Amino acid sequence: MNFASAWNAQGPLARQRREAMLARVGQLRALEQRAAERSAEARAVFEKRGQLLPRERVGLLLDPGTPYLPLCTLAGYLQDAREPDASVPGGGVVAGIGFVRGVRCMVVASDSGIDAGAIQPMGLEKILRVQEIALQNRLPFLHLVESAGANLMRYRVEGFVQGGALFRNLARLSAAGIPVITVQHGSGTAGGAYMPGLSDVVIMVRGRSRAFLAGPPLLKAATGEVATEEELGGAEMHTAMSGLGEYLAEDDRHALGIAREVVGRLGRAPTPALPQGGRVTASLPPPPGEGWGGGAPQREDLLTLMPANLREPVDMREVMVRLVDDGILEFKPLYGAATLCAQGRIGGHAVGFVSNNGPIDVPGANKATHFIQWMCQLGHPIVYLQNTTGYMVGRESEQGGMIKHGSKMIQAVTNATVPQLTIQCGASFGAGNYGMCGRGYAPRFLFSWPSARTAVMGGEQAARTMQIVTEAAHGRKGQRPDPVQAKAQFDKIVQVFESQADAFYTSGLLLDDGVIDPRDTRAVLAFCLDTIAEGEAAQPRPMQFGVARM
Repeated sequence: MNFASAWNAQGPLARQRREAMLARVGQLRALEQRAAERSAEARAVFEKRGQLLPRERVGLLLDPGTPYLPLCTLAGYLQDAREPDASVPGGGVVAGIGFVRGVRCMVVASDSGIDAGAIQPMGLEKILRVQEIALQNRLPFLHLVESAGANLMRYRVEGFVQGGALFRNLARLSAAGIPVITVQHGSGTAGGAYMPGLSDVVIMVRGRSRAFLAGPPLLKAATGEVATEEELGGAEMHTAMSGLGEYLAEDDRHALGIAREVVGRLGRAPTPALPQGGRVTASLPPPPGEGWGGGAPQREDLLTLMPANLREPVDMREVMVRLVDDGILEFKPLYGAATLCAQGRIGGHAVGFVSNNGPIDVPGANKATHFIQWMCQLGHPIVYLQNTTGYMVGRESEQGGMIKHGSKMIQAVTNATVPQLTIQCGASFGAGNYGMCGRGYAPRFLFSWPSARTAVMGGEQAARTMQIVTEAAHGRKGQRPDPVQAKAQFDKIVQVFESQADAFYTSGLLLDDGVIDPRDTRAVLAFCLDTIAEGEAAQPRPMQFGVARM
């Protein structure tokens, strides 16, 4: 059964929603630009040293005019106890998927314009996430390193211990037959020295690259020995004596040229017929309003669909038909009608959609379970468009077996044998987040719209629940709660839930892979599906161990 859109994208309600969404997109772009501007404040220092800024390095490494998908651009936002206006997102790392000599790669760069590239807590989590994406999708891992290492003024033992996973993942990538290539633009001290140490190929820059387990201050403090940085870990020493570096470059541009040459000789076939109009070329992130190219009306319509107030109804089929190549075929449209399942194509890839027009009831959970298993039989990736307040509650629902039927859906999501991708469009409340393949269920990629809200329940619902519990507790004691205190508690709970449910806050916690402009959704999904398909077609040569440095 095909669905025909009935949405008037020019109506007053649509225009109102469009303005609200554009305001949020503007805030997103401003936050991304804040990180770029903060990094660029170090331009004079970099130029004096004859270096390129981190974003310039990434821009030169990538093929011009080809698509680039930035990842986790809000990492760490509001997680450093700063005021919103002062919090700098990004985690001190620039990361994304792009093309180098026609080869799709994961590119990660230390944002050394901020705190000398010192590893931030959420920056570490960001690197671990993109390493996971590279491993899952068999993407060559290119690391542009210039880091002061751990920030000793903000030392936390758990960061030191958990940071070992970064190096473990480099070893796993190499052993899986996925090339790990490092350009050492600057310093790599202590643990940071293991970044080149666990790479397959290392490119160093004369006079700038440093890699040592203990720099001159620590060496003198620990042993009393006095040595220069060049003697301990300079580029010439490592390329001529220790063997840590394979290639010696004269400057950043030369190093990036060598990196492109190395990728060009990996023996990987370039991606055929690369789409043009990439969102980012030489500068990261894109300027406000820049999209993936084109201005098709269907892309613009996506701004008009999701309300700022998630209590307003939305027909998510209107979203689906604006993402696909040629319409959708709805599955069981009359059964469990609040849960939507449909088939379509995105960029030529056959996919299944699962979405919601309200709570997930017993028939809806059963329909979704059936559909997920059907897609697994066909081998079609599943795209989840989250917009649900969760699983249905109430006497009738409980007696109908909501728990066991919802559990079947969660089992299907957990054990699906096809790639799963999630877009959080609207509400993602309660166990609906689980059943619709939230972060905890390891979708291959997960992105949020600026309108997304994630929480165990809505703020007012949580506050009302606590109010009822408090009133009952006072009632058992023969008391009445103080109305002023009750109101203050109610408002506080609402504020806590609402602030933490916001898409920018949850993205700062890396509960997604980034917040995207709704207009870019089709391009992002097509790019991710291409990435997945290429990874499945690739034939790496896994080994028992990674490539050891000699």
